[in-house]
Amino acid sequence: MAQPDRLDRSEEREAEARQAEAERLWRAYKERGDKNARDQLVLSHARLVKYCAGRIAMGLPPNVEADDLISYGIFGLLDAVEKYDPARGVKFETYAIARIRGAILDGLRAADWVPRSVRQVAREIERAISRVEGRTGRPATDAEVATELGVDLDRYYQMLQETQGAALLSLEESWSDEDGHQVYSIQQLVQDASTRDPSEIVELTEIRERLAEAIDRLPERERLVIALYYYEGLTLKEIGKVLDVSESRASQLHTKAVLHLRAALSELYESGPAASRSQG
Repeated sequence: MAQPDRLDRSEEREAEARQAEAERLWRAYKERGDKNARDQLVLSHARLVKYCAGRIAMGLPPNVEADDLISYGIFGLLDAVEKYDPARGVKFETYAIARIRGAILDGLRAADWVPRSVRQVAREIERAISRVEGRTGRPATDAEVATELGVDLDRYYQMLQETQGAALLSLEESWSDEDGHQVYSIQQLVQDASTRDPSEIVELTEIRERLAEAIDRLPERERLVIALYYYEGLTLKEIGKVLDVSESRASQLHTKAVLHLRAALSELYESGPAASRSQG
């Protein structure tokens, strides 16, 4: 029994040493502007770039190069190291992942990686879902959405496959109405409302509630995919194993779930307080 105890103490000492070294590097960079310390911080967290790029790549068409994603992500990591404040008590990894993902998505948007025709198909599916659910008051089935679109089920599933990349959702991505007006990013929906202008708190609260309701109304499998992907950090391949389906089927479930959520928030924008704000 003594051997495991010695190993536990050794691991604890190693963890404490790593923590102490990290704190030393942050002090050296933030207090004295030590560029060597900055470089060491970047190198020691480079794995986060590969992690974020790998997860985002799962939802993109094969013509998007992984090296491009990593290049975008490196800028996000550099930005995170530059702006991180250790005194705030937030783990750097948590802060950096948000910055890296945001930088990758910004790079993809700037490169216009989703053709206009694909965006249009995604919009058509969103509007069809919104119309069906507006009439029935419940989640739309695949058959109902296909009928609303005037296509058969096989064509509908093909459309979902085509819009896989366009349905990419992240905490940094903004939601827009049909005219392209930015509403809020998902990141803003989960930020502490107390840090925002009081006039926006009621609006944000309603949007958060609508998003939560939309997630609750998703079919069980789609709801599980959202939870596993965005909250548990699983890849679509790992989610496929959990659900005992192929990775492509997991991707299809993810795309459908995202389009349902987009439809719900678009409906809120058109009829709720956000619409009034944009018209004011």
